[in-house]
Amino acid sequence: VQVEESGGGSVQAGGSLTLSCVASRVTYSRYCVGWFRQATGEEREGAVIMPTDGRPDYFASMKGRITASFDKAKNTLTLQMNSLQPEDTATYYCAASNSYYGCNNQRSAREFEAWGQGTHVTVSS
Repeated sequence: VQVEESGGGSVQAGGSLTLSCVASRVTYSRYCVGWFRQATGEEREGAVIMPTDGRPDYFASMKGRITASFDKAKNTLTLQMNSLQPEDTATYYCAASNSYYGCNNQRSAREFEAWGQGTHVTVSS
């Protein structure tokens, strides 16, 4: 599986952005996908992980402000982000794994074998 993100950009504090991630070379009918982010000088952290046929499992850092959904027909993972704050400024990465079981926010980033190039989000105050 391969993934490619789009939709990053600049927004003022309190604004919204939608990120998209299209998966290709999909081998299995169901798999695990997620969004991670990494700010400059910080470690990569999770935003949401979800099975493609299940419910999203959000990480605490953005829970309540983001909504993830997966369109199986388009193999597209969408992340709607609201009430963005300057501390949300980061590069956002989409990830996918053919390993379906244990697809929740306890999964480590190391367990995802496919990563996109990242899309940058800048939130100004």
